[in-house]
Amino acid sequence: MKLWQRAKTAVKMAITGWKGATYDFSNWFGRTFWGIDNSKLATNETIFSVISRLANTLSALPIKLHYNYDVISDHQSADVLINEPNQNMSSFDFMNDLEVSRNEHGNGYAVILRDIRMQPIEILPLDPGCVTEIINREDGSLWYEVRGEKNTMYVHNTDMIHVKHIRGPNRWKGLNPLKVLANTIKYDKAVQEFSLTEMEKKESFILGYGANVDAEKQKEIIGHFRRFYQENGGILFKEPGVEITEMKKQYFASDTLASERITRSRVANVFNVPVSFLNDTEGGTLGSNEQEMIRFVNMTLLPIVRQYEHEFNRKLLTKTDRKTGLYFKFNLGGLLRGDTAARTAFYQMMLRTGGFKPNEVRRLEDMPPDKSPNADKLWISGDLYPIDMDPTLRKSSSKGGENGGKEEE
Repeated sequence: MKLWQRAKTAVKMAITGWKGATYDFSNWFGRTFWGIDNSKLATNETIFSVISRLANTLSALPIKLHYNYDVISDHQSADVLINEPNQNMSSFDFMNDLEVSRNEHGNGYAVILRDIRMQPIEILPLDPGCVTEIINREDGSLWYEVRGEKNTMYVHNTDMIHVKHIRGPNRWKGLNPLKVLANTIKYDKAVQEFSLTEMEKKESFILGYGANVDAEKQKEIIGHFRRFYQENGGILFKEPGVEITEMKKQYFASDTLASERITRSRVANVFNVPVSFLNDTEGGTLGSNEQEMIRFVNMTLLPIVRQYEHEFNRKLLTKTDRKTGLYFKFNLGGLLRGDTAARTAFYQMMLRTGGFKPNEVRRLEDMPPDKSPNADKLWISGDLYPIDMDPTLRKSSSKGGENGGKEEE
Protein backbone atom coordinates (compact mmCIF):
# COMPACT_ATOMS: atom_id res chain seq x y z
CA MET A 1 0.00 0.00 0.00
CA LYS A 2 1.46 3.35 -1.04
CA LEU A 3 1.94 6.30 1.29
CA TRP A 4 -1.02 8.30 0.02
CA GLN A 5 -3.28 5.27 0.32
CA ARG A 6 -2.17 4.72 3.89
CA ALA A 7 -2.88 8.36 4.75
CA LYS A 8 -6.28 8.19 3.08
CA THR A 9 -7.19 5.02 4.99
CA ALA A 10 -6.00 6.50 8.28
CA VAL A 11 -8.07 9.66 7.81
CA LYS A 12 -11.13 7.60 6.91
CA MET A 13 -10.70 5.55 10.06
CA ALA A 14 -10.32 8.70 12.14
CA ILE A 15 -13.46 10.27 10.68
CA THR A 16 -15.62 7.21 11.26
CA GLY A 17 -14.19 6.68 14.73
CA TRP A 18 -13.29 3.11 13.76
CA LYS A 19 -16.96 2.22 13.76
CA GLY A 20 -19.08 1.31 10.82
CA ALA A 21 -19.67 -1.44 8.30
CA THR A 22 -15.98 -2.18 7.94
CA TYR A 23 -14.31 -0.65 11.01
CA ASP A 24 -15.81 -1.59 14.36
CA PHE A 25 -13.86 -2.58 17.46
CA SER A 26 -16.76 -2.00 19.86
CA ASN A 27 -17.82 -5.67 19.94
CA TRP A 28 -14.28 -7.01 20.35
CA PHE A 29 -13.44 -5.54 23.73
CA GLY A 30 -13.05 -8.07 26.53
CA ARG A 31 -14.19 -11.07 24.43
CA THR A 32 -12.84 -14.61 24.36
CA PHE A 33 -12.47 -15.37 20.67
CA TRP A 34 -13.41 -18.68 19.04
CA GLY A 35 -14.73 -19.92 22.38
CA ILE A 36 -11.25 -21.13 23.36
CA ASP A 37 -9.34 -20.27 26.50
CA ASN A 38 -5.85 -21.76 26.61
CA SER A 39 -4.93 -19.93 29.80
CA LYS A 40 -2.51 -21.65 32.17
CA LEU A 41 -3.03 -18.98 34.83
CA ALA A 42 -5.95 -20.77 36.45
CA THR A 43 -4.19 -24.13 36.69
CA ASN A 44 -0.66 -23.35 37.88
CA GLU A 45 -0.01 -21.36 41.06
CA THR A 46 3.61 -20.54 40.24
CA ILE A 47 2.77 -19.17 36.78
CA PHE A 48 -0.09 -17.15 38.24
CA SER A 49 2.20 -15.76 40.93
CA VAL A 50 5.01 -14.56 38.66
CA ILE A 51 2.68 -13.04 36.04
CA SER A 52 0.52 -11.28 38.60
CA ARG A 53 3.59 -9.83 40.35
CA LEU A 54 5.11 -8.54 37.12
CA ALA A 55 1.81 -7.08 35.94
CA ASN A 56 0.95 -5.47 39.27
CA THR A 57 4.43 -4.00 39.70
CA LEU A 58 4.41 -2.43 36.23
CA SER A 59 0.84 -1.15 36.62
CA ALA A 60 1.69 0.53 39.92
CA LEU A 61 4.62 2.50 38.50
CA PRO A 62 3.91 6.21 37.92
CA ILE A 63 4.23 7.25 34.27
CA LYS A 64 4.48 10.90 33.19
CA LEU A 65 4.94 12.90 30.02
CA HIS A 66 8.11 14.99 30.33
CA TYR A 67 9.47 18.01 28.53
CA ASN A 68 13.16 17.65 29.22
CA TYR A 69 12.87 17.17 33.01
CA ASP A 70 9.55 18.99 33.56
CA VAL A 71 6.23 17.12 33.81
CA ILE A 72 3.65 18.03 31.14
CA SER A 73 -0.04 17.47 31.90
CA ASP A 74 -1.91 19.43 29.20
CA HIS A 75 -1.24 17.04 26.32
CA GLN A 76 -3.92 14.84 24.77
CA SER A 77 -1.73 11.74 24.46
CA ALA A 78 -0.71 12.02 28.11
CA ASP A 79 -4.32 12.45 29.24
CA VAL A 80 -5.42 9.34 27.32
CA LEU A 81 -2.56 7.12 28.46
CA ILE A 82 -2.29 8.26 32.09
CA ASN A 83 -5.92 8.96 32.97
CA GLU A 84 -8.39 7.20 30.67
CA PRO A 85 -7.07 4.88 27.93
CA ASN A 86 -10.65 3.97 27.00
CA GLN A 87 -14.15 4.30 28.39
CA ASN A 88 -13.96 0.97 30.24
CA MET A 89 -10.47 1.07 31.74
CA SER A 90 -8.23 3.04 34.04
CA SER A 91 -4.54 3.37 33.29
CA PHE A 92 -3.76 0.69 35.90
CA ASP A 93 -6.16 -1.80 34.29
CA PHE A 94 -4.83 -1.03 30.82
CA MET A 95 -1.18 -1.57 31.78
CA ASN A 96 -2.11 -4.67 33.74
CA ASP A 97 -4.01 -6.12 30.77
CA LEU A 98 -1.11 -5.53 28.38
CA GLU A 99 1.48 -7.02 30.74
CA VAL A 100 -0.61 -10.10 31.51
CA SER A 101 -1.08 -10.71 27.77
CA ARG A 102 2.64 -10.20 27.16
CA ASN A 103 3.57 -12.78 29.77
CA GLU A 104 0.78 -15.26 29.10
CA HIS A 105 0.94 -15.23 25.30
CA GLY A 106 4.32 -13.65 24.60
CA ASN A 107 2.64 -10.58 23.05
CA GLY A 108 0.38 -7.76 24.21
CA TYR A 109 -1.55 -5.67 21.67
CA ALA A 110 -3.59 -2.48 21.91
CA VAL A 111 -5.01 -0.57 18.94
CA ILE A 112 -4.86 3.24 18.96
CA LEU A 113 -8.03 5.04 17.86
CA ARG A 114 -7.45 8.58 16.61
CA ASP A 115 -9.55 11.67 15.95
CA ILE A 116 -9.61 13.73 12.76
CA ARG A 117 -6.39 15.47 13.86
CA MET A 118 -4.71 12.02 14.20
CA GLN A 119 -4.48 12.50 17.98
CA PRO A 120 -5.13 9.44 20.21
CA ILE A 121 -8.60 9.34 21.73
CA GLU A 122 -8.70 5.69 22.91
CA ILE A 123 -6.35 2.73 23.28
CA LEU A 124 -8.10 -0.66 23.23
CA PRO A 125 -6.36 -3.91 24.26
CA LEU A 126 -6.87 -6.83 21.87
CA ASP A 127 -6.91 -10.60 22.29
CA PRO A 128 -3.41 -11.77 21.20
CA GLY A 129 -4.91 -14.84 19.55
CA CYS A 130 -6.67 -12.68 16.97
CA VAL A 131 -3.66 -10.63 15.82
CA THR A 132 -1.14 -11.64 13.13
CA GLU A 133 1.89 -9.66 11.94
CA ILE A 134 2.09 -9.09 8.16
CA ILE A 135 4.81 -7.42 6.06
CA ASN A 136 3.66 -5.38 3.06
CA ARG A 137 5.75 -6.53 0.09
CA GLU A 138 5.47 -3.18 -1.67
CA ASP A 139 7.24 -1.06 0.92
CA GLY A 140 8.30 -3.56 3.62
CA SER A 141 6.10 -1.91 6.27
CA LEU A 142 4.66 -3.86 9.18
CA TRP A 143 0.89 -4.30 9.44
CA TYR A 144 -1.31 -6.20 11.87
CA GLU A 145 -4.18 -8.40 10.74
CA VAL A 146 -6.90 -8.31 13.39
CA ARG A 147 -9.54 -11.02 13.00
CA GLY A 148 -12.97 -10.59 14.53
CA GLU A 149 -16.07 -12.76 14.54
CA LYS A 150 -17.41 -10.97 11.46
CA ASN A 151 -14.71 -8.72 10.02
CA THR A 152 -10.95 -8.63 9.50
CA MET A 153 -9.02 -5.37 9.75
CA TYR A 154 -5.47 -4.34 8.89
CA VAL A 155 -3.77 -1.87 11.20
CA HIS A 156 -0.50 -0.08 10.46
CA ASN A 157 2.24 -0.60 13.06
CA THR A 158 2.13 3.05 14.17
CA ASP A 159 -1.48 2.51 15.27
CA MET A 160 -0.78 -0.64 17.29
CA ILE A 161 0.93 -0.80 20.69
CA HIS A 162 2.86 -4.09 20.65
CA VAL A 163 4.85 -5.25 23.69
CA LYS A 164 6.47 -8.66 23.60
CA HIS A 165 9.01 -11.10 24.97
CA ILE A 166 12.21 -11.76 23.04
CA ARG A 167 11.81 -12.75 19.42
CA GLY A 168 13.97 -14.67 17.01
CA PRO A 169 15.54 -13.27 13.82
CA ASN A 170 13.10 -12.25 11.09
CA ARG A 171 10.21 -12.50 13.54
CA TRP A 172 7.88 -9.77 14.74
CA LYS A 173 5.97 -11.90 17.24
CA GLY A 174 7.47 -12.52 20.67
CA LEU A 175 8.11 -16.02 21.98
CA ASN A 176 5.49 -17.40 24.35
CA PRO A 177 7.17 -18.10 27.73
CA LEU A 178 4.50 -20.67 28.62
CA LYS A 179 5.48 -22.73 25.58
CA VAL A 180 9.06 -22.63 26.80
CA LEU A 181 7.75 -23.92 30.14
CA ALA A 182 5.47 -26.54 28.58
CA ASN A 183 7.42 -29.52 29.93
CA THR A 184 7.81 -27.89 33.35
CA ILE A 185 4.07 -27.22 33.57
CA LYS A 186 3.29 -30.79 32.48
CA TYR A 187 5.75 -32.23 35.01
CA ASP A 188 4.41 -30.09 37.84
CA LYS A 189 0.82 -31.03 36.99
CA ALA A 190 1.69 -34.74 36.89
CA VAL A 191 3.39 -34.58 40.30
CA GLN A 192 0.43 -32.74 41.81
CA GLU A 193 -2.11 -35.17 40.37
CA PHE A 194 -0.10 -38.16 41.58
CA SER A 195 0.29 -36.68 45.07
CA LEU A 196 -3.42 -35.87 45.32
CA THR A 197 -4.36 -39.35 44.14
CA GLU A 198 -2.12 -40.98 46.73
CA MET A 199 -3.36 -38.70 49.51
CA GLU A 200 -7.01 -39.46 48.68
CA LYS A 201 -6.51 -43.21 48.81
CA LYS A 202 -7.96 -44.97 51.84
CA GLU A 203 -5.80 -47.06 54.13
CA SER A 204 -5.05 -50.45 52.53
CA PHE A 205 -4.04 -53.70 54.17
CA ILE A 206 -3.01 -57.19 53.21
CA LEU A 207 -5.04 -59.70 55.24
CA GLY A 208 -3.43 -63.11 55.48
CA TYR A 209 -4.78 -66.30 57.08
CA GLY A 210 -3.87 -69.95 57.19
CA ALA A 211 -4.50 -72.30 54.29
CA ASN A 212 -6.78 -74.45 56.40
CA VAL A 213 -9.38 -71.71 56.82
CA ASP A 214 -12.52 -72.56 54.87
CA ALA A 215 -14.60 -70.09 52.83
CA GLU A 216 -17.11 -69.50 55.61
CA LYS A 217 -14.36 -68.75 58.11
CA GLN A 218 -12.69 -66.38 55.59
CA LYS A 219 -15.89 -64.34 55.29
CA GLU A 220 -16.14 -64.20 59.07
CA ILE A 221 -12.54 -62.99 59.43
CA ILE A 222 -13.05 -60.29 56.76
CA GLY A 223 -16.30 -59.20 58.45
CA HIS A 224 -14.55 -58.92 61.83
CA PHE A 225 -11.74 -56.93 60.19
CA ARG A 226 -14.11 -54.41 58.62
CA ARG A 227 -16.18 -54.04 61.80
CA PHE A 228 -13.16 -53.51 64.04
CA TYR A 229 -11.67 -50.98 61.61
CA GLN A 230 -14.87 -48.92 61.33
CA GLU A 231 -15.97 -49.09 64.97
CA ASN A 232 -12.60 -48.51 66.57
CA GLY A 233 -11.29 -45.58 64.49
CA GLY A 234 -8.77 -47.64 62.55
CA ILE A 235 -7.68 -49.83 65.49
CA LEU A 236 -7.29 -53.46 64.47
CA PHE A 237 -7.12 -56.56 66.66
CA LYS A 238 -4.94 -59.30 65.37
CA GLU A 239 -6.40 -62.78 65.90
CA PRO A 240 -4.35 -65.95 66.07
CA GLY A 241 -3.65 -67.29 62.60
CA VAL A 242 -4.31 -63.94 60.92
CA GLU A 243 -1.57 -61.70 59.50
CA ILE A 244 -2.30 -57.98 58.85
CA THR A 245 0.18 -55.98 56.76
CA GLU A 246 -0.34 -52.28 55.90
CA MET A 247 0.17 -51.24 52.29
CA LYS A 248 2.31 -48.09 52.34
CA LYS A 249 1.27 -45.07 50.30
CA GLN A 250 3.65 -43.75 47.67
CA TYR A 251 3.17 -40.11 48.69
CA PHE A 252 6.12 -38.36 50.31
CA ALA A 253 5.92 -34.67 51.26
CA SER A 254 9.63 -34.20 50.56
CA ASP A 255 9.13 -35.28 46.95
CA THR A 256 6.42 -32.67 46.44
CA LEU A 257 8.55 -29.93 48.00
CA ALA A 258 11.51 -30.83 45.78
CA SER A 259 9.26 -30.79 42.71
CA GLU A 260 7.86 -27.38 43.65
CA ARG A 261 11.38 -25.98 44.07
CA ILE A 262 12.34 -27.24 40.61
CA THR A 263 9.24 -25.63 39.13
CA ARG A 264 9.85 -22.30 40.87
CA SER A 265 13.46 -22.24 39.71
CA ARG A 266 12.55 -22.90 36.07
CA VAL A 267 9.72 -20.37 36.06
CA ALA A 268 12.00 -17.74 37.62
CA ASN A 269 14.64 -18.41 34.95
CA VAL A 270 12.20 -18.05 32.05
CA PHE A 271 10.57 -14.88 33.39
CA ASN A 272 13.95 -13.52 34.52
CA VAL A 273 12.93 -12.79 38.13
CA PRO A 274 14.78 -13.62 41.36
CA VAL A 275 13.53 -16.96 42.68
CA SER A 276 12.95 -15.28 46.06
CA PHE A 277 10.07 -13.38 44.40
CA LEU A 278 8.32 -16.75 44.16
CA ASN A 279 8.69 -17.31 47.93
CA ASP A 280 11.74 -19.55 47.60
CA THR A 281 14.03 -18.36 50.38
CA GLU A 282 16.68 -21.08 50.08
CA GLY A 283 19.91 -20.40 48.29
CA GLY A 284 19.71 -16.60 48.53
CA THR A 285 22.99 -14.76 48.05
CA LEU A 286 22.08 -11.09 48.55
CA GLY A 287 22.46 -9.46 51.92
CA SER A 288 19.39 -7.23 52.03
CA ASN A 289 15.98 -6.58 50.52
CA GLU A 290 17.40 -3.40 49.01
CA GLN A 291 20.01 -5.33 47.03
CA GLU A 292 17.36 -7.84 45.94
CA MET A 293 15.12 -5.04 44.68
CA ILE A 294 18.01 -3.36 42.83
CA ARG A 295 18.74 -6.62 41.03
CA PHE A 296 15.05 -7.07 40.16
CA VAL A 297 14.77 -3.52 38.80
CA ASN A 298 17.99 -3.67 36.76
CA MET A 299 17.70 -7.20 35.36
CA THR A 300 13.94 -7.66 35.06
CA LEU A 301 11.91 -4.48 35.23
CA LEU A 302 14.13 -1.99 33.41
CA PRO A 303 14.09 -3.81 30.02
CA ILE A 304 10.30 -4.19 30.26
CA VAL A 305 9.78 -0.54 31.17
CA ARG A 306 12.06 0.66 28.37
CA GLN A 307 10.06 -1.36 25.84
CA TYR A 308 6.80 0.27 26.96
CA GLU A 309 8.38 3.74 26.90
CA HIS A 310 9.68 3.27 23.34
CA GLU A 311 6.26 2.08 22.16
CA PHE A 312 4.45 5.01 23.77
CA ASN A 313 7.00 7.59 22.56
CA ARG A 314 6.96 6.33 18.98
CA LYS A 315 3.23 5.76 18.56
CA LEU A 316 1.50 8.24 20.87
CA LEU A 317 3.78 11.22 20.17
CA THR A 318 4.46 12.83 16.80
CA LYS A 319 7.94 13.43 15.42
CA THR A 320 7.48 17.09 16.21
CA ASP A 321 6.64 16.25 19.82
CA ARG A 322 9.76 14.13 20.15
CA LYS A 323 12.00 16.72 18.51
CA THR A 324 10.82 19.38 20.92
CA GLY A 325 11.84 17.16 23.87
CA LEU A 326 8.61 15.37 24.86
CA TYR A 327 8.88 11.79 26.13
CA PHE A 328 7.02 9.33 28.36
CA LYS A 329 8.91 7.95 31.35
CA PHE A 330 8.11 5.53 34.17
CA ASN A 331 9.38 6.46 37.62
CA LEU A 332 11.39 3.60 39.09
CA GLY A 333 12.70 5.66 41.99
CA GLY A 334 10.14 4.32 44.46
CA LEU A 335 11.41 0.76 44.01
CA LEU A 336 15.03 1.80 44.59
CA ARG A 337 14.60 3.93 47.68
CA GLY A 338 15.46 1.12 50.08
CA ASP A 339 14.67 1.19 53.78
CA THR A 340 14.49 4.28 56.01
CA ALA A 341 18.16 4.18 57.05
CA ALA A 342 19.40 3.81 53.47
CA ARG A 343 17.14 6.62 52.19
CA THR A 344 18.18 8.92 55.03
CA ALA A 345 21.88 8.42 54.31
CA PHE A 346 21.35 8.92 50.55
CA TYR A 347 19.29 12.09 50.94
CA GLN A 348 21.73 13.54 53.46
CA MET A 349 24.66 12.95 51.12
CA MET A 350 22.81 14.44 48.13
CA LEU A 351 21.67 17.50 50.10
CA ARG A 352 25.09 18.25 51.55
CA THR A 353 26.85 17.94 48.19
CA GLY A 354 24.42 20.04 46.15
CA GLY A 355 22.86 17.06 44.38
CA PHE A 356 19.26 17.56 45.57
CA LYS A 357 17.20 20.54 46.61
CA PRO A 358 15.18 20.11 49.82
CA ASN A 359 11.91 20.25 47.91
CA GLU A 360 13.11 17.56 45.52
CA VAL A 361 13.65 15.25 48.50
CA ARG A 362 10.16 16.07 49.77
CA ARG A 363 8.65 15.17 46.38
CA LEU A 364 10.48 11.83 46.37
CA GLU A 365 8.91 11.10 49.75
CA ASP A 366 5.44 12.16 48.49
CA MET A 367 5.43 15.23 50.73
CA PRO A 368 4.20 18.69 49.67
CA PRO A 369 6.95 21.17 48.74
CA ASP A 370 7.96 23.76 51.31
CA LYS A 371 7.04 27.34 50.43
CA SER A 372 10.33 28.78 51.64
CA PRO A 373 12.54 30.11 48.79
CA ASN A 374 15.52 28.33 50.31
CA ALA A 375 13.78 24.96 49.83
CA ASP A 376 14.28 25.34 46.07
CA LYS A 377 18.00 26.09 46.32
CA LEU A 378 21.00 23.79 46.13
CA TRP A 379 23.12 23.70 49.30
CA ILE A 380 26.59 22.45 50.13
CA SER A 381 28.08 21.69 53.53
CA GLY A 382 30.37 24.08 55.25
CA ASP A 383 28.08 23.82 57.16
CA LEU A 384 25.37 24.24 54.47
CA TYR A 385 25.40 27.44 52.45
CA PRO A 386 23.56 28.26 49.23
CA ILE A 387 25.68 26.92 46.38
CA ASP A 388 25.73 30.32 44.64
CA MET A 389 27.04 32.15 47.74
CA ASP A 390 30.43 33.86 47.49
CA PRO A 391 32.99 31.44 49.06
CA THR A 392 34.76 34.39 50.74
CA LEU A 393 31.65 35.02 52.82
CA ARG A 394 31.59 31.49 54.26
CA LYS A 395 33.02 30.77 57.69
CA SER A 396 36.04 28.47 57.96
CA SER A 397 36.88 26.18 60.86
CA SER A 398 40.43 25.34 59.76
CA LYS A 399 43.07 25.32 62.52
CA GLY A 400 46.60 26.67 62.62
CA GLY A 401 48.02 29.43 60.48
CA GLU A 402 48.22 33.07 61.50
CA ASN A 403 45.13 32.98 63.71
CA GLY A 404 46.43 30.11 65.81
CA GLY A 405 43.48 27.87 65.19
CA LYS A 406 40.76 30.51 65.76
CA GLU A 407 37.72 30.61 63.52
CA GLU A 408 38.16 33.15 60.76
CA GLU A 409 35.67 34.74 58.41
